Amino acid sequence: MKGNLKLLITGLFTALASSLCCVMPVLALVSGSSGVASTFSWLEPFRPYLLVLTVVVLGIAWYQNLKPKKEMECNCNSTEKKSFYQSKLFLSLVTCFVLLTSAFPYYSSIFYNNKEVASTNVDGPNLKRIDFNIDGMTCSSCENHINHSIGLLEGVASVNTSYEKGSIEVKYDKSKTNIEAIKKAINSTGYNIIEQTNH
Repeated sequence: MKGNLKLLITGLFTALASSLCCVMPVLALVSGSSGVASTFSWLEPFRPYLLVLTVVVLGIAWYQNLKPKKEMECNCNSTEKKSFYQSKLFLSLVTCFVLLTSAFPYYSSIFYNNKEVASTNVDGPNLKRIDFNIDGMTCSSCENHINHSIGLLEGVASVNTSYEKGSIEVKYDKSKTNIEAIKKAINSTGYNIIEQTNH
């Protein structure tokens, strides 16, 4: 049964490693240190392999836990009680935790305030647009983190972030905010601006 516990620890580790790049922006937001949000973005290319490894490890753990036990021909005391870490309940809890962390990018937006931007009706000569190319975004959690940070600025009319394209489009009221404030908001998240295009 010690082997089963090692499998569970391995499963937990690989599940955490596979989702750390997506969980980190929310942890950074909660802790108030948003600059570390992109710290584990280097793990993103390994995410599919880590998820497969997690599924394999948990599959083996479930198989070992559910397979029929062989009868032993001895007069040993078989009433030995299993520890909590060897129980199906613990394995079920680990499996649920793994599922939650693995699916995190799909529901990470619930951790961000989706407030309406106050100046959505900006038009005319004060409305400006700027585009940024960003390095380090790996999933929708990264998008939400950047959108949240820029959305806190007064005068931002809209933010359109795409982690697939590595881009951000910001429309803003130049009388209420400026490019430097927007860049500062992006830099505070820990993602790197590669290029900017003014319109």
